[in-house]
Amino acid sequence: MANADAIGSSPSYGTRTDPQTRERRARLRKQLLLWFAVGLAIAVVCYLGVRYFAQPNLISTDDAYVNASVAQVTPEIDGIISKIAVHDTQYVRQGQLLVSLNPEDARLDVEAAKAAYEDALRRVQQDIANVNAAKANVMAKEANFEQSRINYQRRADILKTGAVSDEDVSTFRNVYNTAKYDLSIAQQQLEAQKAMVKDLDIDTNPSILAAKATLGRAELKLRRTEIRAPVDGIVAQTRVQIGQQIATGASLMSIVPSEHVFVDANFKENQLQTIRVGQPVTLTSDLYGAGVVFHGRVDGVGGGTGAAFAVIPAQNATGNWIKVVQRVPVRIGLYPDELRRHPLRVGVSMSVDVMVDHGSRAASANAAWTGPDLRTATTGSY
Repeated sequence: MANADAIGSSPSYGTRTDPQTRERRARLRKQLLLWFAVGLAIAVVCYLGVRYFAQPNLISTDDAYVNASVAQVTPEIDGIISKIAVHDTQYVRQGQLLVSLNPEDARLDVEAAKAAYEDALRRVQQDIANVNAAKANVMAKEANFEQSRINYQRRADILKTGAVSDEDVSTFRNVYNTAKYDLSIAQQQLEAQKAMVKDLDIDTNPSILAAKATLGRAELKLRRTEIRAPVDGIVAQTRVQIGQQIATGASLMSIVPSEHVFVDANFKENQLQTIRVGQPVTLTSDLYGAGVVFHGRVDGVGGGTGAAFAVIPAQNATGNWIKVVQRVPVRIGLYPDELRRHPLRVGVSMSVDVMVDHGSRAASANAAWTGPDLRTATTGSY
């Protein structure tokens, strides 16, 4: 009976303790929420502090696109296309054959120039032989003149003795004068022949130089029938067909130097206050996603907004003017080794974060930069 009373009284004991349990649980819940809020506040403060004091400020934009100094392939002579060795999207090396023009006319010009050069060489060699002959003639005339002078002088000296007549002296005087004139004529002829060959130097002879220049120009024209790639890159915008007649300067195709591209990031005008040349930049591309991060440096800030250089610039001196925030292009150079691993295409969208100076920490970090000079690394000579 006692057990029955004990069993019957147990529900009343449980009913008395339920409010206490709920009160303890409520207090515990409040304490946990309080500690969670305090921890969250501390974490937020720590994150903001680290973000503010330990990292430089970031200025970002997604209005950025890949650009490059695209090489235009143009012929330097007129001609008819006989071969096209590449196609769009093909990667080519500098000096690789792109297009061939019909070389027959240029080859004939080379043959004619070679013949003219050989003819000029023979004529100069003949002039040199004439100089040598003129020298020999002068030597002969000098010997004749000297003999005539001696004969005349000897008879003039003994004229008073009566050993010779006046007629003999007059005859030898005429021979002497004739030999003197002949020597003068031979000397003038020698000078004229020397002037033709300019001190017997074939390499500096004007006729040889002119013929050599004509031959070199013809050979250059023949080489120009093979149009080769000016830079390494990807072929784009091919506009030629076999058999097409092209003129000098016509655009045949473009070559995009994939390892020497840069990014033009268009920042709002109120974002340019702290952007400086040389600041480090991180970039991501829609082509590869956020998993591939590119690095670079600010190369320069544009000299004007895009609207200022538009074909039809905005006319703001009107009564219905509305202020619009303008954007200024900022040139960003990229690392060539990163571009080799992950090539970018011209026109691809980029997201840009510029780490601008913030206090002494960011300034000293920027001054301690040891990376390459990207303004030099991203410039192509083509």
